[in-house]
Amino acid sequence: MRELSVTVLENKKIAEEIYSLTFATEETVPVQAGQFCMIGVGEKPLRRPIAVCKAEGERITVCYRLKGEGTRKLASDYKAGEKLSVLMPLGNGFYLTDTQKKIAIVGGGVGIFPLVAAIRQYAKSKRLYAYMGFRNRDALCMEYEMERCERAVFASDDGSFGFHGNAVEAFCNDLLHEKFDAVLACGPTPMLRVLKNSLKGTGIPCYVSLEERMGCGIGACLVCVCNLTNGAHARVCKDGPVFEINEVEL
Repeated sequence: MRELSVTVLENKKIAEEIYSLTFATEETVPVQAGQFCMIGVGEKPLRRPIAVCKAEGERITVCYRLKGEGTRKLASDYKAGEKLSVLMPLGNGFYLTDTQKKIAIVGGGVGIFPLVAAIRQYAKSKRLYAYMGFRNRDALCMEYEMERCERAVFASDDGSFGFHGNAVEAFCNDLLHEKFDAVLACGPTPMLRVLKNSLKGTGIPCYVSLEERMGCGIGACLVCVCNLTNGAHARVCKDGPVFEINEVEL
């Protein structure tokens, strides 16, 4: 983990309340898919945790949803040429073994962004099947990244495009006739809970990136503690954010 002063290259709206921020570092920062960064916004001490979407040498892209004062300030005040303070890379990312060849990728909402990083990392060595869910057509974004996959299914909650339903439902339709070596997932907790139940008895390992509120991003403040199924606790920022789905309570 490093504290970096980075230069904003681009900060633009790409979907309803969704922005893509690209910044340049002074040196190449190695980032594993699933890792995240903490971005300082304004003068407040707390940083905003945002998953890395693309890591291309000295060029890093993150995507975020307008949610509170910090993200709205990030969208409005930080244009090309502005400086940002960033802690990265943080957390543990997605790791697949050599024997895991056919991979399902299931994402919903802003959970698609760390999965875009996974697609970019594994597209050349794995057979990827993507199932991505959005609220409606206005929320659709990053669909061109799914062209790297062998199969890509887009779902919308309101049926305005693609599969009418959510990403887990779309995935389960294919699970009836497809065999996967592993699943990578990220999205709202209710979505992950349904996915966990859907995978019971299949023997398919599933690695999930949890979305939790964070304070420091380095494991010191304990804001993002989650419960493990063995009765212990874990810090999502330090011990995760990626866990095997059966390790965590959802």
